[in-house]
Amino acid sequence: MNNVKNLKNEKLAIRCRKAKKFTVVAVMGLMTMVMASMFAMAAFAEGEGGGGVSVSTSSFISTACKVLKALIILVGGGIGVWGLVNLVEGYGSDNPGSKSQGMKQLMAGIALIILAIALVPELEGMMSSAVQ
Repeated sequence: MNNVKNLKNEKLAIRCRKAKKFTVVAVMGLMTMVMASMFAMAAFAEGEGGGGVSVSTSSFISTACKVLKALIILVGGGIGVWGLVNLVEGYGSDNPGSKSQGMKQLMAGIALIILAIALVPELEGMMSSAVQ
């Protein structure tokens, strides 16, 4: 009886992991496509009248840095959420390996978000000054 129950729990855990991975990949892919389309619209929406497309260098750099910052924050948030889920799952099943992996993923996600907030504006300033 115990073996059947353990087998069912193991199958459920495997399905949960697969569903979690699929959800994270699908959400990140969707977010990436949305951000890429927003970047393309913003970059090429500044045409001169009804004529061709004209984009100034400073507005392109500003838009590209905004998109880069948003993408890095989205990836960091996704990794952090995934790490939090692994951490909670590790505490639930008393699995030290899952707890460790979850904590590492959570810290990596937080580090990516901090990196985007701190470094991308510096990068934008360096690129703007290099163009001028």
